[in-house]
Amino acid sequence: MQRFKAVLFDCDGVLVDSEPITNEVLRVMLGELGWHMSLDQCMAIFTGNAVKDKADLIAQNTGQLLTEVWLAEFRAKRNQALERELVAIPNIAPALQAIAAHYGNQLACASGADKFKVELQLNKVGLMFYFEDRIFSGHDLPRSKPYPDVYLAAAAHLGVDARDCAVVEDTTTGVQAGVAAGATVLGYSAAGTDSDHAQCLRQAGASLCFSDMAQLPGLVVALNDDHRF
Repeated sequence: MQRFKAVLFDCDGVLVDSEPITNEVLRVMLGELGWHMSLDQCMAIFTGNAVKDKADLIAQNTGQLLTEVWLAEFRAKRNQALERELVAIPNIAPALQAIAAHYGNQLACASGADKFKVELQLNKVGLMFYFEDRIFSGHDLPRSKPYPDVYLAAAAHLGVDARDCAVVEDTTTGVQAGVAAGATVLGYSAAGTDSDHAQCLRQAGASLCFSDMAQLPGLVVALNDDHRF
């Protein structure tokens, strides 16, 4: 019996290598408000989280409330940087091709980022073909990750139970969202399966971790009760 009826993907850090780009823009802009930190520190705080969801923390460290005007400026500068610098995660294109050959349109992208950003990024790196109208943003729902809403919405759109989905994530926040939805979560850790990052993904509930997207189709097969593409 086939275990998975759909495969759901996070975007940032899973499909595209966007986190260093986005966080560098954020780091500079927060520095202008008086909160100075390294890129690594910024990524540790904000990776996997929507900036607006960290409004209280930003206010604590800058003494200023997060405004819609500031957020709009951040998104504009972020989008410009992504247009210049963004690349796909290594080996994700052939991995998607192999998975789509089996699952067809039962693939979706479920991101905590705003939908404009997700679509910009997928178009930029040539991966929109695999998702088209199956893109879901936590910004459009009552709650974003680590709550399960975005994964539940994606599964419902595909006409399947989230418990019958495989989810591919790279952050503890995202893993928690997938687990809360009832899905089986595969944790991507480019730093290696023995890294601290991979250990955090496992602790958050990932069923397994892997370090190369070339491995992903085979892992989906292995978890899918030995069903072969």
